[in-house]
Amino acid sequence: MLMPKRVKWRKQMRGRMRGKALRGAEVSFGEFGLQALEPGWVTARQIEAARRAIVREMKRRGKVWIRIFPSKPYTQKAAETRMGSGKGNVEYWVAVVKPGRVMFEVGGLPADVAIEALKLAQYKFAIKTKIVARHDLAGEQA
Repeated sequence: MLMPKRVKWRKQMRGRMRGKALRGAEVSFGEFGLQALEPGWVTARQIEAARRAIVREMKRRGKVWIRIFPSKPYTQKAAETRMGSGKGNVEYWVAVVKPGRVMFEVGGLPADVAIEALKLAQYKFAIKTKIVARHDLAGEQA
């Protein structure tokens, strides 16, 4: 499971998810990517489940890039606990994803296999996503 090795502060505030992704909104490494269409928190478990689905469909071909990392701690108080007495314990880690962010990229395999692998990964997330292709650099220069 993905999580930071060490953090400066053990617990964090929830924060806000306004606006679009400023960085990481283009396919940079592979040929196809999975782009978020709405804001949300993606858990480390969801990232790992999507990664496994992609790798399984690829069958030892190509390469996968994970472009998001769960660096935000999610805290939860124990069940049937009275109000007060501080913030709950860290239960799991989430990645803050804004609309436009490319979460996964695949490359080095046929287009139909890449699209099918990313389609399987789409089912693992609680947010809407779409499959995007890289803007061909050779086509722009000609």
